[in-house]
Amino acid sequence: MNQNTQIALVTGASSGIGSATAKLLAESGFRVIGAGRNVEALETLCAALGDQFFPLALDVNDWDSVSTLFDRLPMEYHQIDVLVNNAGHDIGGRRRFDEGDVEQWVNIIETNISGVVRVTKLIVEGMVARGAGHVVNMGSVAGLHGYASGAMYSASKHAIHGFSESLRLDYVGSGIRVTEILPGLVKTQFAANRFSYASDNEEKAEEFYQSAGKWLIPEDIARSIVFALQQPENVTISQLVVVPS
Repeated sequence: MNQNTQIALVTGASSGIGSATAKLLAESGFRVIGAGRNVEALETLCAALGDQFFPLALDVNDWDSVSTLFDRLPMEYHQIDVLVNNAGHDIGGRRRFDEGDVEQWVNIIETNISGVVRVTKLIVEGMVARGAGHVVNMGSVAGLHGYASGAMYSASKHAIHGFSESLRLDYVGSGIRVTEILPGLVKTQFAANRFSYASDNEEKAEEFYQSAGKWLIPEDIARSIVFALQQPENVTISQLVVVPS
């Protein structure tokens, strides 16, 4: 491996924004650790990207999985320069708060917030030791304003918004940059997963997107992430809101 090649860890890399980001990072010259629970999808991505990509089984909700991350990586992948905290979901969402399942509500918080905290804590320690690194957190416009039927998802993204801003301030002057990407509606498998409690979840997802009338695609967000990463060292893109035209 070229010693100048930067290494990026992308969580939730098996589909959607995570997969698109892993591909674009690899095309941009990064070595990419694609992490997620769908190992088969990660292996497929690896077949397409070759030695620019290393697939890693990772459940951000499980500390045993997170804490053994370095044990399961080759040594040449241990210096992680960029962390993209992309894993997240809204399973059970788009329902009025009292109509939802409390375990699904709690799992949204567990994945979208606690999962980010677990992975960031593990990776940022190496960045601190080296005096360099870039953390990219996947927020949402839902982290700027709430909406009906989105109490838990919006709450989780408000938390990511506050976490990202405070984390950035923690590391001012340290060589570590923190960026929050805040997308509007992106058309992925996200909506179908959200409606997984319904037998017609795919149809509901398509109706949801069509009712919105316009949306982004995963590659739009991947380009936004790479844009933030490519800024000179004296520039930090602290927050980048990306919405469909």
